[in-house]
Amino acid sequence: MKRSTERFLTTHTGSLPRPDDLIRMMYAKEEGVPVDVQALAARVRTAVAEVVQKQSNAGVDLVNDGELSKPSYATYIKDRLNGFGGTGNTFVYQDLAEFPKLAQRVFGDPGRSRRKTPACNAPISVRDAAAARTDVDNLKSALSGTKTAEGFMSAASPGVVSLFFRNDHYKDQDAYLEAIAEAMRDEYETVAKAGLVLQIDCPDLGMGRHIQYADLDLKEFRRRIGAHIAALNHATRNIAPEQMRLHLCWGNYEGPHHRDVPLADIVDIVFTARPQAISLEAANPRHAHEYTLFETVKLPPGKVLIPGVIESKSNFIEHPELIAQRIGRYARLVGRENVIAGSDCGYGTWVGQAAVDPDVVWAKMAAMAEGARIATKQFWN
Repeated sequence: MKRSTERFLTTHTGSLPRPDDLIRMMYAKEEGVPVDVQALAARVRTAVAEVVQKQSNAGVDLVNDGELSKPSYATYIKDRLNGFGGTGNTFVYQDLAEFPKLAQRVFGDPGRSRRKTPACNAPISVRDAAAARTDVDNLKSALSGTKTAEGFMSAASPGVVSLFFRNDHYKDQDAYLEAIAEAMRDEYETVAKAGLVLQIDCPDLGMGRHIQYADLDLKEFRRRIGAHIAALNHATRNIAPEQMRLHLCWGNYEGPHHRDVPLADIVDIVFTARPQAISLEAANPRHAHEYTLFETVKLPPGKVLIPGVIESKSNFIEHPELIAQRIGRYARLVGRENVIAGSDCGYGTWVGQAAVDPDVVWAKMAAMAEGARIATKQFWN
C-alpha cells in the first residue's frame, strides 16, 4: 500500500454514486424482475471505467471501482455465498429508537428500504467465485487508462456479515464467524493476488455496539469484537498486512449517533487487526473531536491512519483550508507519512442511496485533493 512519503495522498471509503440507468437495472435484479445478465455486466464494466476516471479527474490518488457491482458493501454476499436462504432480518438502531420520526425517514431511504438480509439457514460455502474475479478485471481494466497511484477493492468483513445476516444455523456466534471467514477468504485472496489493496469493511466494530450487541456491557462488547477481529485475521492470514486497509464505521446514516461507542473504548482492539491502514470517521460532528485521542494513544509501528476529512452525509463542500487543518491535526500527532486523507464513509452505501448529490460528491473529492496540497506545503516544504 502506498503511503504519504512525499505528499499527503488522498482516497475515500469505497462506495460512490451509481449512474441512474445502472440503479434501475440493479433495483430490478434485487426485486426479482428478469434482467439481461450480459447487459447488466456490460453496464457495470463501463460504469466502473467512468467512476475510476471521475476519481482521477477529482485528484484522488488511491481509487476503486465504487462498489458499483454490489447492492451494498455487505449484503452483496447473499449472491456470492451459499447458506443465506432464511427469513429477513430486522434491526433496531439504539440512537434512532429514541427518535421514531427520524427513524422512519432513515429506514425509508430508497436504498436502505430495499436491502435484503436473509438469515443464514444452511452451511456457508462459496457459490459464485467468478463475481470477485470479474470485479477485479473491471477495476484493473479501468485503471490501465489512468495515472492514479493505486487501486483498492472493498470486501465485507466476517463480523459485518454476521451483523446483517442472522445466524439460524450454526451452534453459536463463534462457529458462525469461523464459517463466514473461511468462505470470504477466496474473495479476499482474489483481490490481493490481483495486486490490488484489499479494504475490509468493519462497521461491526463501531456500529455493532448500538445494533448487534446493544444489550451487552462494554466489557462483553469488547470481547465480541475481539472475536470478530480474530476471524478477520484468520481469513486474511495469507495476505500481507501492508496490502490491506480496514474501514471502521459507526453507521453511514444521518442519525443522532449519540449511542456510538467512543473510539477510545475500542481503538486498542482495532489495532490488533492485521491490515496496515485504519480508515475511520473523523469529519462528522460525532467523531471529529477524537483526533485528540492520539495525544495519549500511540499509533502502533507500521500502522497508517486514513481519517475522514470530508463528510459522507452532508452536501456542504468542505473548504480546502479546513481539510488541510484536519489532515494537519493527525499528521502532527502520528507523523505525516502515517496519514492519508479520506472520506468518513461511502457515498453510495446502498443502491439508490443519495444523501449527497452526485455532483457534490466529486466537488468534495476535488476539495479534498486541494486540501491535501495545502497541507503538503505546510508539512513538506
